[in-house]
Amino acid sequence: MSITSSPVTQEVTAQPDLRHVDAVTLLPGRTALLGRLLERTATVDDSPAALVLIGLLRRDTGWPLPGRSLDRIASALSADLRGTDWLAWSGPTEFAVLLDGPAHDAETAAHRLVHTVAGAGVEGVTACVGISGLAADASPDEVHRRATYCLTAARSLGAGRVVRYSGARS
Repeated sequence: MSITSSPVTQEVTAQPDLRHVDAVTLLPGRTALLGRLLERTATVDDSPAALVLIGLLRRDTGWPLPGRSLDRIASALSADLRGTDWLAWSGPTEFAVLLDGPAHDAETAAHRLVHTVAGAGVEGVTACVGISGLAADASPDEVHRRATYCLTAARSLGAGRVVRYSGARS
């Protein structure tokens, strides 16, 4: 009697070891954020939404935050969001949240998220926020640019500030 191999083969899919991966690494990045904004823009006339950019501020040297500090902040933000909110990584010191509802309502959530960052237990780190409402006539890049513009203004005013885009001046 001879032993032959079976024509059926099994594929083994390796599962990633996530024990050493931080929350920031698992967050969607800017490309995914812009894609989500594009998807959400299609329904914005019936269901408004806003982009909230949370910028981290440091009182000390300004050196990049260690991964464990970013992980702690990402986890705190994630725990403080509603089930319909969407959290992403927007830059080295920025998180993005896509919220359902108009931009003026997003200010309340933005103030709460500023307090969430302050309470995350990372000494010397505070936050400020820029907000832009999604609009059918604005591309995802434009919505992100507006929120970034507001975040820059908020950073110039100092920690805890929230600035919402309200359109061009006449």
